[in-house]
Amino acid sequence: MEIYPELMPVTAGNFEKLVQSNFYDGLVFHRVEDWVIQGGDPKGNGTGGPGWTIPLETSPKLKNVRGAVAMARSKNPDSAGSQFYILKKDASSLDGKYAVFGKVIKGMEVVDQIAKGDRMISVREQ
Repeated sequence: MEIYPELMPVTAGNFEKLVQSNFYDGLVFHRVEDWVIQGGDPKGNGTGGPGWTIPLETSPKLKNVRGAVAMARSKNPDSAGSQFYILKKDASSLDGKYAVFGKVIKGMEVVDQIAKGDRMISVREQ
């Protein structure tokens, strides 16, 4: 996965902070549909977060296409914290509404096989 701190400094910085603190280790993918997987909730049910939120940040250069990694949120645009999604199919209807901050560049076949309840064993920066 690559992230785009130059285009999404707040969102990418938040994600990097969570990765560096091992926040995601052991968390589950609580939402798995034919077009998206979602994880990053310490409660494992879609209602949890890190204890803070970040403002919505968007870039017209980043689209909700297959492999895009973006912050999940509630109806409040400024409610993203730690939950993120990875798209298995294009979802242009989300463009400009969710903070796309990265893209899977290798391993989409793994993303396609993730099932609800699968755990993130270890999330690290390289």
